[in-house]
Amino acid sequence: MWQAYNSYTLQQRLVDLKTVLVAFSGGVDSTLLLKTAAEILGRDNVLAVTATSEIFPAREVENARKTAGLIGAKHLVIKTEIMNNELFVKNSPHRCYYCKTTLFLKLKDLATESGLNFVADGSNADDIMDYRPGIRAARELGIRSPLQEAGLSKIQIRQMSRDLGLPNWDKPAMPCLCTRIPYNEPVTNEKLRQIEQAETFLRSLGITELRVRHHGDLARIEVPLCVIDQILSENLRSAIIKKFASIGFYYVSIDLKGLRSGSFNEVLLEETKYGQ
Repeated sequence: MWQAYNSYTLQQRLVDLKTVLVAFSGGVDSTLLLKTAAEILGRDNVLAVTATSEIFPAREVENARKTAGLIGAKHLVIKTEIMNNELFVKNSPHRCYYCKTTLFLKLKDLATESGLNFVADGSNADDIMDYRPGIRAARELGIRSPLQEAGLSKIQIRQMSRDLGLPNWDKPAMPCLCTRIPYNEPVTNEKLRQIEQAETFLRSLGITELRVRHHGDLARIEVPLCVIDQILSENLRSAIIKKFASIGFYYVSIDLKGLRSGSFNEVLLEETKYGQ
């Protein structure tokens, strides 16, 4: 029952927009948004735009190209110069606000040039429950979030995507590489390179859900609890240590809490809880 109701609500939100530029990462959320928008508004009235910079793995941009092509949507890839933004590079807890503000301003200009009424992103109903400074940037700039407006949670989005036959319905979340760096530790191209290389190597071993958190010359690996024993097997453990050392991580640890989205936010929540 909820599928029909929420699907209808999403369609109505899109009908109200008439024409739209979709901020398209190629993830589960923005893919469902783009697919629905293209079907409801017509492909001539929808433009998918993917931002690329040092903070996004190159493979994600290529995946976005393929997914947009599969949907049959018009698609552009634009370069953002976010590493030139000093406020972003300082990596305060407001980092995402500065990043999203830079991105959304660029997308709004592009939407105006393309004759499109709105810019929409793939934020969902669950995002309201987490620490997401980027949402504030979206609200300030009038960015629409049709999935969130329709009350769609991540689980519901995955179910709807599976029902539609979208190939990435079970794709793990892939936030930008900056989320692997502790707050207030500057973001650098070297750190981003190390993180991407380390995560790419782990994926080559068949591990699909993971984060490599950057703590200087120490890498903290987060994987689902059921995968920890696999990593600790002699062959994998030795291979990981050797590869990570070549990247610049001379110490390697496994987080016994397992994989958590936004684990660095846990520190912020604790400080808020105890008034620090």
